[in-house]
Amino acid sequence: MRTPYGGDCKHYYADFNRGRATQECRLPRADAASEKWKPDLCRECPVPRIQLANACPHLILHGRIDRGFLGLNRKMIVGASCRQTQEPVTEPAIGCGRCHETEQPFRFTLE
Repeated sequence: MRTPYGGDCKHYYADFNRGRATQECRLPRADAASEKWKPDLCRECPVPRIQLANACPHLILHGRIDRGFLGLNRKMIVGASCRQTQEPVTEPAIGCGRCHETEQPFRFTLE
């Protein structure tokens, strides 16, 4: 779904149908220590850029909202892990680098 700042994110949800005004990010919902989400966090969120750069189906993103210095700046902290290799991914935009070694490349034939 398109975020308020124009990026496409599969974790963002909005419902404005028939007078509803529901907006939420479903990524930090699993972390109980996360701060409360607000739509202005979508401006600096790295998740839409990660999803655009890496379409690996084995990539699992984990997010939480942290306060910055003196609690003034809040931002989304994103971590990732690979479902196939069961290891944390240091650079989510690139991926783990090992899960696609076993997959066969696409082969096109003209017949």
